[in-house]
Amino acid sequence: MDKVVPTVAELTQDLPRNWGKWGAADEVGALNYLTPAEVLRGMSAVRQGKTFTLQIPMGHPKGDPVWPGRNQAQRINVMDHGHYLCGKGPQFPGKLEYADDVMFMYLQGSTQYDALGHVWCDDQLYNGFDANTTIGGMTKASVLPLAERGVVGRGVLIDMARHRGKAVLDPGEHFSHEDLLAAAAQQGVTIQKHDVLVIRTGWIGSFYDRDRVEFYKNFVEPGLTYSPELVRWFADMEIPNLVTDTIANEVTIDPVSGVALPLHIALMRNLGVAFTEICQLDPLAQDCADDGQWSFLYVAAPLKVVGGSGAPVNPVVIK
Repeated sequence: MDKVVPTVAELTQDLPRNWGKWGAADEVGALNYLTPAEVLRGMSAVRQGKTFTLQIPMGHPKGDPVWPGRNQAQRINVMDHGHYLCGKGPQFPGKLEYADDVMFMYLQGSTQYDALGHVWCDDQLYNGFDANTTIGGMTKASVLPLAERGVVGRGVLIDMARHRGKAVLDPGEHFSHEDLLAAAAQQGVTIQKHDVLVIRTGWIGSFYDRDRVEFYKNFVEPGLTYSPELVRWFADMEIPNLVTDTIANEVTIDPVSGVALPLHIALMRNLGVAFTEICQLDPLAQDCADDGQWSFLYVAAPLKVVGGSGAPVNPVVIK
């Protein structure tokens, strides 16, 4: 007999929501926790002046890791020295010449922030906005309010791959908030209330070392797995932002219920937790392992795309 898979609404119906917590018009959710005091707390984590950027390259020669079914980013020259060599380059006083190019890509085809309205169930987005507001472009809970606000606070890196003695977690390998706490204890760092939670699995970094077909075969990413206890922990800790080096920030299919991407509903839609996906965390993780500093100032602002369901971002970490 086939397993009966519940709807994601049924799975999460008795769990906490932050709808209305910051008013009926709120579109930035748990980022409201990042008050000026939290910005100063993040700044106090800077001790060395080291900087790291977390975005993957766009238009990499080996391709870019994207959700299956999405096209790769394509960068195309529309002006370069070749135009001048053949006498077709525009002429300027003083003989200036230039190059120009365009890029065609999914807005979620690189390191990116999801809009809080990116996913929904029961025809309602984050904060109870009607799913009809997504038609033709998002007029509620788009990425624009996140981009206009920006994200600044104390970040903490939890290296689950290193904690388990691996370069990269296996496909479908999952972990809980209790595993995060155990890894944090091993690292000698404490996950504090309102921290930007950054989790390394090694998955995105491995893309560039793997055969592309092998990377996408039977595609199931490693990551956090759903449980009511994990959701309540996120709610109690008032986590504003979840950042990972996977494409979807959670194990693709919940191994218990069989529901696809339930944390997108339980955390992002219901609690308003901002999701940052497809980050390159390997260099940062190696440095943290070398110097023992796992907390830092995290700064990010996605592009200001009007009506966007997501937007590229290049987060900056300062240690």
